[in-house]
Amino acid sequence: MSEPAACVPNADLTKARAHWVRADTILWDVATAPDYTYELVHSTEFPFRVGAAGVSGDSAFRLSLASDGAAATRGQFPHLGAYAALRLDASDLPRVPALLRGRLAVQARAAHGQLVAATALQLPGVLDDLFTYDGPLGVTWAGATPTISVWAPTAGAVRLHRFADSAPTTRAVVLPMVREEATGVWCIVGTPDWRGQDYLFEIEVYAPAADGVVCNLVTDPYSFSLSMNSARSQIVDLADPDLVPVGWAQLVKPPLAAPAEIVLYELHVRDFSSCDQTVPAALRGTFLAFTLADSAGVTHLRELAEAGVSHIHLLPSFDFATVDEDVSRRTPLPLEQLAALPPDSPAQQALIASLGDHGFNWGYDPLHYTVPEGSYSTNPDGPTRIVEFRQLVLALSRLGLRVVLDVVYNHTHACGQHPAAVLDRIVPGYYHRCDADGAVCNSTCCANTASEHAMMERLLLDSVLTWARAYKVDGFRFDLMGHHMARNMLKLRALLDALTLERDGVDGKRIWLYGEGWDFGEVAGNARGVNATQRNMAGTGIATFSDRLRDAARGGGAFDDPRSQGFITGLFTDPNELDQGDSEAQRRQLLHVTDWLKLGLAGNLASYRLVTGDGNERRGDQIDYHGVPAGYTHAPHEQIVYVAAHDNETLFDAVQLKAPRSADVTERARMAMLGLSLTALAQGVPFVHAGDELLRSKSLDRNSYRSSDWFNRIDWTGQRNTFGAGLPPAGDNQAHWPLLGPLLADPALRPTPALMALTYAHLRVMLRIRKSTPLFRLHDAAQVQQMVRFFNCGPGQVPGLIVMSISDNGPVRLDPLTGQVVVLFNATGSPLQWGDPAFVGANTLALHPLQATSPDERVRQAQFSAASGRFDLPARATVVFGGPTPLVAPR
Repeated sequence: MSEPAACVPNADLTKARAHWVRADTILWDVATAPDYTYELVHSTEFPFRVGAAGVSGDSAFRLSLASDGAAATRGQFPHLGAYAALRLDASDLPRVPALLRGRLAVQARAAHGQLVAATALQLPGVLDDLFTYDGPLGVTWAGATPTISVWAPTAGAVRLHRFADSAPTTRAVVLPMVREEATGVWCIVGTPDWRGQDYLFEIEVYAPAADGVVCNLVTDPYSFSLSMNSARSQIVDLADPDLVPVGWAQLVKPPLAAPAEIVLYELHVRDFSSCDQTVPAALRGTFLAFTLADSAGVTHLRELAEAGVSHIHLLPSFDFATVDEDVSRRTPLPLEQLAALPPDSPAQQALIASLGDHGFNWGYDPLHYTVPEGSYSTNPDGPTRIVEFRQLVLALSRLGLRVVLDVVYNHTHACGQHPAAVLDRIVPGYYHRCDADGAVCNSTCCANTASEHAMMERLLLDSVLTWARAYKVDGFRFDLMGHHMARNMLKLRALLDALTLERDGVDGKRIWLYGEGWDFGEVAGNARGVNATQRNMAGTGIATFSDRLRDAARGGGAFDDPRSQGFITGLFTDPNELDQGDSEAQRRQLLHVTDWLKLGLAGNLASYRLVTGDGNERRGDQIDYHGVPAGYTHAPHEQIVYVAAHDNETLFDAVQLKAPRSADVTERARMAMLGLSLTALAQGVPFVHAGDELLRSKSLDRNSYRSSDWFNRIDWTGQRNTFGAGLPPAGDNQAHWPLLGPLLADPALRPTPALMALTYAHLRVMLRIRKSTPLFRLHDAAQVQQMVRFFNCGPGQVPGLIVMSISDNGPVRLDPLTGQVVVLFNATGSPLQWGDPAFVGANTLALHPLQATSPDERVRQAQFSAASGRFDLPARATVVFGGPTPLVAPR
């Protein structure tokens, strides 16, 4: 684009500060005056010429200043509500579709013709106004005949490049596609012999990033199959019998009565088997590793399913950009050489970096949303990945496990003219959210998509529905869901609810939706419309992760000093070396975060009433969490309960950083067990990060998204722990190396196999206890308010102790066998005796049978005296007592 006019500071065509929002309306934050004139300037072939007298192009169109600018933006463009509205004359409207294919600018001139301001335009609004489309896209079939369609309303021409096979040397047959003027969709009807062939689109389009018309050769954003490394799209039919594994038609999903029954287990496909020696080498790190009968990893999943895990949450498994799918070009990690290096050495990361591509990434860098990732397939060149992902789903179903797919529609790997910018090279400037100057926002770390735009929303909806119907995926976890609009998620919920076993092969009402409801970036505070944040999703049945319980348990937040302590890590009761205030300040802070924990144990309900640490009774939404209400859900299952996920340190690594230096590894393991207990026994949907039950370590790496198998590996046999695998990669860790090094170097802090086994047994006992009675799985807020009560409250409480009673005192008994459970979380380093008159005479209370026979000797020592109402509790332990008679406690 042209440079700004030197004499007119507000004339800058390198910025796009005006928004063409409807065919007849342009919004611009520009000065207005009765004698100003405004024009839309268009140029097809040549750059604009900018001078003191204005912007010159091929043609110009008079714009009139309208008085209803705010009204034109209400709802759809809330961030433009104060902009001036400029109207295009009705006689010029027929030319708009053609104008949208070239350079565009608007200018304001004063009475004597001198230029006052000029800028380029953002076009998504007008494209939605004129070209929103709900017909077929991608490859569709009429019998054996394919039709290929692409939405490209600003393109001047689109041609199909068709390849007989995926060989890089195969020459293309180039065929013109036909534009449907009313929709901006280009189509071509093929012949049956096209099945299995490759294709690309040649898009002739004006690209602002290049300031000219370009010819982009690009894959199909609606691809279902790809050649290796996503070089070409492939013409496939997902209903083709050749792409369906044996037993697919007979697949029966494990039962799921209600969302409250869900227990999530977050797992990365490659982590699952990349270092599992019981998996054949050719299958390590692949979808097919899940189909083995008796590998160490599959055995572990089977045991978790038996204990109560219901869903495997897979980190992104769609096509992503950063891993070379050609395994022959990867260098295997020298495991023995790495293992021989010192535990606090930077040499491990340096050696790994020197090897080039090592095949590892979490996958939050989307390329094609609706194709299984090729690096997880035994043959990434073609549709084998489709069959193998289906085999994964089938195998997990047979273990009693449903499948959740982690989806990342909130951003793309690249934008502009980058080779990986699939969307932006087809419709430049449409699919991404831009700032006031027209630059693509990247608050999510990459190029943010704009699901407030109709066709980006449609891509999201179509993609999820394909995964649901064609792959029988049972749930979707939305990465940074708060960057989507609430209406996107509600439309999706309605579309899924309409899916039936008879028509679609799946029961859509059993498909679970949840995501990260964080409120930040350019969408914060509903700036671009009501966004899908924690508070905005309350009452919809769509769940969000609760950072409240996580922060209270671990201590601090994601961006605080990693040594900040919380309930399980010794705040006040066992302080570490970090200055966290005097003893009284720590006690007050502990009581405050304990309120967050109690609220989390009660589903984090906005309406739940709780006696807080200062002695006052408050609703959940009256308890402060860093300036916002702590309680926000309307039903317990709208809370995802967790203490660790793939982001930030693992649970055990967080404990290692936060525990006092004097705490031995056994006590550190006990801290981790408390975190798992809080997760498993809370009202809501528990979420466990894979390996936390084995004291998983990433050698204190807080962001291991590309740190290789070495730092991310899991030993399902529980014999080797990764703590002390070397200093974690510099990235987000280098500033803390002086803190991390001494911990990693201490051999006494590495967990033993016995401790790992004890932690694993502990989680399974907690999950079985949850599974043993519906009292831990209450379905609505009224039940929680009626049945869940906390003791040891107020300013005189014993710090570091939570006492929760759940009594079956509702109008209808939920559990004929268990009328009451009392759960005591003792996070202190000492045994405690605690009692309350409410428990005097509770003769039926007894240590839960699963704990009475637990392999944990410490837990077996817990006792209760009905005569005195006193509990004897071991140090750093979660103890569950139960009985058949409800304790009807007044509220």
